[in-house]
Amino acid sequence: MTDDARLRRLQFRAWHRGTREADYMIGCFFDRFHASWSEAEIALFERLIDEDDVDIMAWALGTQSIPDEYAGPMMEAMRKLDYVDIPR
Repeated sequence: MTDDARLRRLQFRAWHRGTREADYMIGCFFDRFHASWSEAEIALFERLIDEDDVDIMAWALGTQSIPDEYAGPMMEAMRKLDYVDIPR
């Protein structure tokens, strides 16, 4: 799969989570940060979005502990929630 196709697939998966809240949280996060990600960070995001939305949101909101495999700069950026622009 080409890098462009891989990123388009990730963007689709980030924006089609099943709930509007998860779409905004995960989709906006992808849109805001993916251009600066390394190959390792892209691979981490691919693994992350295989997780359940309720878990990802709980980790980002701080209501559940972040598993060691996802702890680090990416989840810290997600926890700031300063990337979500909610349309009116």
